[in-house]
Amino acid sequence: MATIAEQLAQVRARIDKACGRADRAPGCVALMAVSKTFGAQAVLAAAQAGQRSFGENYLQEAVDKMAAVQTLAPALAGQLVWHCIGPIQSNKTRLVAEHFSWAHTIDRLKIAQRLSDQRPQDMLPLNVCIQVNVDGGANKSGVPPEQALELARAVAQLPRLVLRGVMAIPEPAPDFAAQLAVHQRVRAVFDAIAASGPQGLEHFDTLSLGMTGDLEAAIAAGSTLVRVGSGIFGARPPQAAAT
Repeated sequence: MATIAEQLAQVRARIDKACGRADRAPGCVALMAVSKTFGAQAVLAAAQAGQRSFGENYLQEAVDKMAAVQTLAPALAGQLVWHCIGPIQSNKTRLVAEHFSWAHTIDRLKIAQRLSDQRPQDMLPLNVCIQVNVDGGANKSGVPPEQALELARAVAQLPRLVLRGVMAIPEPAPDFAAQLAVHQRVRAVFDAIAASGPQGLEHFDTLSLGMTGDLEAAIAAGSTLVRVGSGIFGARPPQAAAT
């Protein structure tokens, strides 16, 4: 069985190869390791292999994991960047505001306002992305594409947030062409927001798009950050109810 370090190297090689095929510069696509449901030891194994960005869905689990990593390897823990990539409920915004560097799932102004209000003054502003529901699924989080620009403009004015980009989690598609088509729709939303003007968009540079099964198509569409979980850590363990 391959180690986390070996699987991480394989994913990085996939990213580099996909960048080459898309005629994109090496190093232009960042990698987030999605560590939800995996413990602190798995995070440390990836961190010791050079990984620095980690994505979490379940907020209390994530906060506990951050504390465990800090206890086990304090010097290394200080180099890690934690991304919230799960839905954010109103009663959980403080956990995100106080513990994460990024929140990728902003789809309501109310949530963004709470994150800004609750971000501690001694921390850097919280980096955020607008989540877009590009498929239109009734049960999926995300703002409809036609409402993304309005939300982005409002979020960009909040004082303790920095609007960094757009994020999407499309439904699985059967082949590369279908994956590319849906990813290009997300890229179009990103481009429309970027073209709307510089006010509050000085750091708008992130298209958070693509996972283990479709990262090649996402990179071809212009993704700057891919989110990979099983490709690095393997199959996920059974998960009890978490928040």
